[in-house]
Amino acid sequence: MYASQYEITLPADYDMGVIRERVADFGHGLDDRAGLGLKAYLVRERGAEGSPVNQYAPFYLWNDPGAMGRFLLGGGGFQGIVRDFGRPAVHHWTGLAAFAGPARAATAPRAASRRLTGIPADADLTTLVERETEELERLSRRPGVHTAALAADPRSWQLLRFVLWEEAAGAAGDEDATERYEVLHVSVPELGALPNGRAW
Repeated sequence: MYASQYEITLPADYDMGVIRERVADFGHGLDDRAGLGLKAYLVRERGAEGSPVNQYAPFYLWNDPGAMGRFLLGGGGFQGIVRDFGRPAVHHWTGLAAFAGPARAATAPRAASRRLTGIPADADLTTLVERETEELERLSRRPGVHTAALAADPRSWQLLRFVLWEEAAGAAGDEDATERYEVLHVSVPELGALPNGRAW
């Protein structure tokens, strides 16, 4: 499993209806993409849920890193982002764990929360990841959780925790989140192939 996300921060007076229309028109384009576990089309609107910015920030969980490469570099869809917004930095993380929540079989998720935390230089990595995985599993059992994932960036030594929620109230209740998003659409072509538990 591999996680990726790019963040397109937009002007304070940007009409976010443009992004909503974009996702409504083109969001289904990855609904059958081979190698993709899920793509969540995420937005933050300035002033909503405490967000300081307008932002379009799609998040991906890939089953196949080659499919991610084709998407980014092989004309597999990312060229539309580059054409319309320029080429954003793409953050990527090595997947460590994922869990299906009780709301996965219910309705499509409408909110997401993200937590980014630095890994202390003196941390025992194995112990830290095991503890974070246990915490993620507990979190994934909360009512309203669709999918929860844990990943690491070994370049900046950060941990990512990402959770999809059935409703915005769930994301608001994730006290440790550093960002909260509205979900406009979710593509889940190979959701069932994502690990359910530790990925390593």
